[in-house]
Amino acid sequence: MNSELGVIFDVDGVLVDSYDAHFESWQILGRARGFEFSEQLFLGTFGRTSREVLAEAFGAKRFTPAEIAELDTCKESIFRDILARKFPIMDGAVELIDQLHAAGFRLAVGSSGPPENVQVVLEHLQREKVFQSVVTGVEVSRGKPDPQVFQLAAERLRLEPRCCAVIEDAVAGIRAAKTAGMTCVALLSKGHSAADASEADHVIRSLRELSPSVMRRWLTEQRV
Repeated sequence: MNSELGVIFDVDGVLVDSYDAHFESWQILGRARGFEFSEQLFLGTFGRTSREVLAEAFGAKRFTPAEIAELDTCKESIFRDILARKFPIMDGAVELIDQLHAAGFRLAVGSSGPPENVQVVLEHLQREKVFQSVVTGVEVSRGKPDPQVFQLAAERLRLEPRCCAVIEDAVAGIRAAKTAGMTCVALLSKGHSAADASEADHVIRSLRELSPSVMRRWLTEQRV
């Protein structure tokens, strides 16, 4: 039964094409606060929480923990303002969510982003009610590539990890899904290459390549 199978969606780069908005928000913040945030740094940290990125990139030498928390809040606020002006829904996202829900899959969101970001996306998709579990960056103590976010999502779905598939785009998220013991589907969204998806079980270039039957088959193969 599909009710015994789950699909966990990442948000950025999977449900919304947010690459440009995130990079622009980092650049705006950097110009305002006197630091440079290159695209190379952005690519290497995409999929992780902003507070972890700030701490790792600059650390105590540049910002105190309190300053990092303030910068994190500011950066994500800028991001939401940019996203609100033009919301780029990922092609095929709404259709796939509806198909999986109709087929009886349990659905969850597992994101490194703050709850405000995730809520904005779900509101634009108008699909809040079909997700049985929504886990955001504030609910975990360790961000991706740690598997905590996906483990918590599966726990809330009341499913074993082997019964769950994760749809991800970032290297950190792919690694988190695999460490969690879940089937990982890598979406090659903007900024990501096939090399980035080398640890995934399956690689796609569009969400339209997925369907309930495909997800069922891949999950069944993983459980054998």
